[in-house]
Amino acid sequence: MSSSSPALSARGSRLALLVVGLCWLAVLFDGLDMFIYGSVLPHMLQEKALGITSGQAGDLGSYATFGMLVGALAAGTVADRIGRKKLMVSCVTLFSLASGICAVSGSVAVFGLGRTLAGVGLGGLLPTAISMVSDYAPRARAALTIGLLMTAHHAGGILSAYVALWIVEPFGWRAAFWVCVVPLLFVPVLAAFLPESLSFLVAKGRTEEARTLAARYDAELPAATGKTSGAAWANLAHLFRGGEWIQTLLYWLASFGGLLLVYGVATWLPTLMRGEGYELGSALTFVVLFNLGGIVGMLVAGRASDRFGAPRISAIWFALTAGGVFLLSVHMPLALTFAVVFLTGVFLNSAQTMIYATVSLGSAPANRATAVGWTSGMGRFGAVFGPWLGGQLLAADRGDWGFTAFALAGVSSMVFIGIAALRTRPAGDGAGQQLATAH
Repeated sequence: MSSSSPALSARGSRLALLVVGLCWLAVLFDGLDMFIYGSVLPHMLQEKALGITSGQAGDLGSYATFGMLVGALAAGTVADRIGRKKLMVSCVTLFSLASGICAVSGSVAVFGLGRTLAGVGLGGLLPTAISMVSDYAPRARAALTIGLLMTAHHAGGILSAYVALWIVEPFGWRAAFWVCVVPLLFVPVLAAFLPESLSFLVAKGRTEEARTLAARYDAELPAATGKTSGAAWANLAHLFRGGEWIQTLLYWLASFGGLLLVYGVATWLPTLMRGEGYELGSALTFVVLFNLGGIVGMLVAGRASDRFGAPRISAIWFALTAGGVFLLSVHMPLALTFAVVFLTGVFLNSAQTMIYATVSLGSAPANRATAVGWTSGMGRFGAVFGPWLGGQLLAADRGDWGFTAFALAGVSSMVFIGIAALRTRPAGDGAGQQLATAH
């Protein structure tokens, strides 16, 4: 990740570079652990590893996303109380150790336990990292900075495909999960060098600590809002005050469809494409192209969102995603299929991220992790349903319907975030808390 990125150079702060860099690496490992199951799944099914069937494979994918649901819901409120840094360190430790459980598992039950625990860590890390980066992002480039952070998730997805290609064939599927234990070596680095959120410190009344940190890195100290992080349920209740409940529910529903699509495709893309007649190597190439598209899409969507508004861009991106996913169910020449997979990755991954950007940048610092965590957590119900749905369709020999079902999920998210975009108050409305085109 280059320090010359416009999102970071505009900040002109060593602290911003440090925070974004460390969070980027943490999210890279998050992406590796998240995508590794889908990348090794065709091999596990072919070898009948642990005796799993297609239906059980879908269930196992849902175990991880159920864990992510729990992690996301808990992490938002916990981070607003104990701090972003402690939670990020805990999450990386948890999903790394859980991958070790998967590597040594001798049954589907133990493997499922490992994936569930990994999911708790994965689900907690992402909204926490987004909240942390949002604290230091320049306001004019905030969505772009979040998009830059999320390129790490897809870099991890690309890494997972190469781990499957280079390690699984010679050493077996367990070796891939041992690779996912390696991020434990990053935990001491994160604990030693990642600073706590300045906004969190100010919100908790730890002003002297915040002032010392800001002075050390020549950073601007956030203004005190007069509010501190309250009880977990008070932070959650804040999302439903006045007319905010409508917007909150729209974000949750959009996130449900978006994560159903993201994790359904992430889990089953190699297997579904192999079912269309492609070899394992080609199926993993689709994973690489899909995630390369995600990296490009994050940067394009982030810049466009800073100019036109994140909810508007998210709605357009979901519409384009639905079209791309549906096209994957149509038999096309290989080169054209590669292009469609890449473009689908461009729009799909960044569409969901711009929902997070909308919520994060429209929330008060003291309540930001709760808002992002619960939006992510509610979406995780879709993330649980997506892999399960793909497994059931495949078990019923209706795998060709998988892409159509995922495309419909994209349409639903387009509708909900589109309504949210229409309700977003214009920039310049001083009373507004919603993300507007100024972001």
